[in-house]
Amino acid sequence: MISELQIGVITQTHGIRGEVKVFPTTDDAARFKQLKEVILDTGRERLDMGIEGVKFFKQYVIVKFKGYDSINDVEKYKGAKLYVTRDKAVRLKKDEYFVADLIGMQVVTDQGEAFGTLKDVMATGANDVYVVERSDADKAEALLPAIRECVKHIDMEAGVITVHIMDGLL
Repeated sequence: MISELQIGVITQTHGIRGEVKVFPTTDDAARFKQLKEVILDTGRERLDMGIEGVKFFKQYVIVKFKGYDSINDVEKYKGAKLYVTRDKAVRLKKDEYFVADLIGMQVVTDQGEAFGTLKDVMATGANDVYVVERSDADKAEALLPAIRECVKHIDMEAGVITVHIMDGLL
């Protein structure tokens, strides 16, 4: 299990006072209000950044880091990813999982047959959709709705997702 979870990506600066526009990669952008610090990953370096202020603008979160007071201080962080440590992550309810923990899990059918590997989770309006790379010869992708009728069991310790392939799904 990974120790850090991505919560956003800096898209650009916002104004001249050191604020940045963040595209949230968490399903609850309001969680930024409770954050005191994040880990900023530029690809070359990782920095612990204190948060001074948070605002919301359209689908973005405007973040002001402590000690970064001008556009020149933050311009170099465009494209950087923001992470939180697992202990600062939102609390999950029963049968909720972090997408990062699901990616790479083996997918088997409720008939006990190997089906593939979970490659991605797409958020749609109604429910999430699991993108599974099939384990058969052509390695085609299967899209499985993340609903109780299809996803029967997730065993985090074993790294296995058991699914029921509904009629007409493939």
